[in-house]
Amino acid sequence: MTTMNTFRRAVESKDLALISAILAPDIIFNSPAMVKPYHGRDQVMALMRALVQTFEDFIYTDELVADDETQSRALIFGATIAGKRVQGVDLVRYNEEGFITDLTVMVRPLPAAMTLARMVGKLMEAAA
Repeated sequence: MTTMNTFRRAVESKDLALISAILAPDIIFNSPAMVKPYHGRDQVMALMRALVQTFEDFIYTDELVADDETQSRALIFGATIAGKRVQGVDLVRYNEEGFITDLTVMVRPLPAAMTLARMVGKLMEAAA
């Protein structure tokens, strides 16, 4: 199974152990909804725990593949956040060993992105 198939299955099934297993120890997570990036598997997994609690009806709808030999993909998803439908994109980069090294998540529309940031922020504060 490829890195992307594993990641996709893990996220859709909310399998936190499997997500953690495919993240590089020095992963970087970026999002326009976050002021600063998250660094390292521990920080990113804390964020992933909050995200899987926040997203409802999460499903990937498309995968965009670069036409060169780069180890990067874009996964397009749909979900619900507090009753609001959202669309998003996970930009995923992984290394030759198959570990995800960089994950950028973008969500639209803006009101849903703001709701996501608030809800995840509260969960992150409670976990800290």
